[in-house]
Amino acid sequence: MANAPAKKDRNRRPRKKVCVFCVDKVEKIDYKDTQKLTKFVTDRGKILPRRVSGNCAKHQRQVTISIKRARNIALMPYIKD
Repeated sequence: MANAPAKKDRNRRPRKKVCVFCVDKVEKIDYKDTQKLTKFVTDRGKILPRRVSGNCAKHQRQVTISIKRARNIALMPYIKD
C-alpha cells in the first residue's frame, strides 16, 4: 500500500522546540547583544512569536523587551530594507 506512510506522517506531531535560553541557563537577556536578538526578528523586522521561535514564555517576554529597547536606542532597526 502506497498510502500507508503518508497516513502515518499526517498523525505525527512536530517535535516541540526547546528554549535556547533555558538550555544555556540565561538569567537575563541583554538588549546590547544584538547578534543574538536578530535571530528572533523576521526579515521584515517583526518579532517572532513564541510558537515559531521556540522560547518559553518567560524568555519570550525578555526577548521582546530587549528588542524594543535595542530599537529605541538605535542598536536595531525597526524595519529592514
